Amino acid sequence: MSADSVRDVAAGPLSGVKIVDVSSVLMGPYATQLLGEMGADIIKVEAPKGDVVRLIGPSRHDGMGPIFLNTNRSKRSISLDLKKESGRETLLRLIETADVFFYNVRPQAMARLGLAYEELAAINPGLIYVGVFGYGQDGPYAAKPAYDDLMQGATGVASFVARSTGGPPRYVPLAMVDRITGMAAVNATLAALYERSASGKGQRIDVPMFETMVGFVFSDHLGGLTFDPPLDDGGYARLLSPARRPYKTLDGYICAVVYTDQQWRSFYKLLGREDELDTDPRLASLKTRSEYVDEIYSELEAILFTRTTSEWMDLLSAVDIPVTPVHDSVSIFEDEHLAAVKYFGYEDHPSEGRLRTFRHPQTWSRTPPRHGRTVPLQGQHGIEILKEHGFSDREISDLAQSGALILKDSGTKKT
Repeated sequence: MSADSVRDVAAGPLSGVKIVDVSSVLMGPYATQLLGEMGADIIKVEAPKGDVVRLIGPSRHDGMGPIFLNTNRSKRSISLDLKKESGRETLLRLIETADVFFYNVRPQAMARLGLAYEELAAINPGLIYVGVFGYGQDGPYAAKPAYDDLMQGATGVASFVARSTGGPPRYVPLAMVDRITGMAAVNATLAALYERSASGKGQRIDVPMFETMVGFVFSDHLGGLTFDPPLDDGGYARLLSPARRPYKTLDGYICAVVYTDQQWRSFYKLLGREDELDTDPRLASLKTRSEYVDEIYSELEAILFTRTTSEWMDLLSAVDIPVTPVHDSVSIFEDEHLAAVKYFGYEDHPSEGRLRTFRHPQTWSRTPPRHGRTVPLQGQHGIEILKEHGFSDREISDLAQSGALILKDSGTKKT
């Protein structure tokens, strides 16, 4: 491992675990970044043109865009042409000693490349073979492509946004399905590693976006459809209320949740209207408040418009009602809590210079996850990875000359 890209990776809880990662874009790379922060050695295998996400967003150099930089920490990169037989054979040699193989294309594409589970398990029976892709493989959608936008529509997210706003179906402005599915894949990988410690056996794990997200969405919104026969048309009324949104104040916006019986009593006492709480049947319990949530939230909206954000922050905090300002992409860096826990920081990247970064959010008492390696250039670690796996200088030279191994300059071309 090169000195410029490794920083105390041995302390992580997954130290000693090797993951060969042929995933690209967001879902797979996000998952393997989390595993890399836990100390796993992530060998990122990129196609000849590199991970396409390298090209998204503003950058100082070609191939080092911000989404890539924020999804590929704690990894090493080797660039192989898997359509060439020598490139595929090289990958197989890496997999022989791997603990986990991670991919995020349709299984049919993996089979065409000669990288199906059965083929890899034959050379490494202990391999945990993790795939993140659109749909479960025993249904009619098995071979269909999938993207975050499609999954937000297919799993009800876009229609629930429409129900809550009264407007057309809309996507949430986050690649939330990719990241939720990626986190589900991390959970599955960790569980499989634990199981293998007892059985000594590997296994194939499919993590489909569609089924994962349906469960995520409808654990909130199945509602009365939980029962047979149904008790309603589904949906969680509080989450779907048009008035459930940041509340406008005299000088901005604020987020406040008045939810429990005690919080409502504290709020009405703050207003000097505590007697009304006992005479308004809508406010009697969580059940009745849920039934009249649109009316109640609309009234709350009108009340919060009577004071400034700062005033409400002080008043509500004083009576232990949950409240927070509405941050944007600038004010988030001024948040006093994030400053106190040192969430945002800076690092010096070998090619990209000074970068803003954010730490792993969890706190561990003994083996904390951390950023182990700076984000790699495409193919940056190809030679060192191959040498670690027993490749001779002649073999490496032959792979490079054939185009199966893509070697890039240590720097990147300025845009």
